[in-house]
Amino acid sequence: MILDGFPDLPDFPAGEVWLAGAGPGDPRLLTVLALHAVSKADDIVHDALVDPRVLKLARAEAEFIKVGKRGGRPSPHQRDINEILIERARLGRRVLRLKGGDPFVFGRGWDEAMALHGAGVRFRVIPGLTSGLAGTALVGIPATSRDTNHAVVLAAGHRAEDGRSAADWEALARLGQPLILYMPMAQLPEIAAALARGGLSADTPAALIQSATTGAERVVESTLGSLAADASREGIGSPSIVVIGAIARLRKELLSSMVGWQ
Repeated sequence: MILDGFPDLPDFPAGEVWLAGAGPGDPRLLTVLALHAVSKADDIVHDALVDPRVLKLARAEAEFIKVGKRGGRPSPHQRDINEILIERARLGRRVLRLKGGDPFVFGRGWDEAMALHGAGVRFRVIPGLTSGLAGTALVGIPATSRDTNHAVVLAAGHRAEDGRSAADWEALARLGQPLILYMPMAQLPEIAAALARGGLSADTPAALIQSATTGAERVVESTLGSLAADASREGIGSPSIVVIGAIARLRKELLSSMVGWQ
């Protein structure tokens, strides 16, 4: 394996937990360190959005534990996932907690790191490419451009566990900066209406990206006023990223010469 000659890859000691990001979907977007972790782990505790091709890179003896949390569907509680990580580490296993995207960007990596810290379990964090930045870039939407914005807002689009909206959308609209929303589809009409109340024009450019970087990827260009209707008409569902703001219209300027990702 090419990683055998790669310099300075750390040992994966028994009894440690590595919290790693698998990137937005395509296995080619794994970092070298994440690939190293997959190839060395005894147990891989993974999310539903981790591409099966990534798991095929594991050792033949590795055990897979699926703990994906999907909105609106039965899924493990976070405390149960924490307990799995701690128990497996205490058994002397090399435990990889593998998440889609980046573990510290809407991935509950901090919750798991704190649980491991509290239990006295050593851990390592391996960042991954987050879909809100990588997925948008690969379809020709820059997170920033000199001509449009010098800041960008990343926001979780799903509701918090107590049922409340995860963000103050009206306040975010007043910032005047592009928004990149993670997993917003269930709340999209509500979010769009709140952004409009906050002052965003109905003709603000927008784009929906479903299943970014995978063979099922779809991109729909829209506007804030038409966003929810376009998503419904086109059958856009989760997992999706939504971009709202001037950066969403820049894609048209690149498409004629941009090499497709797939």
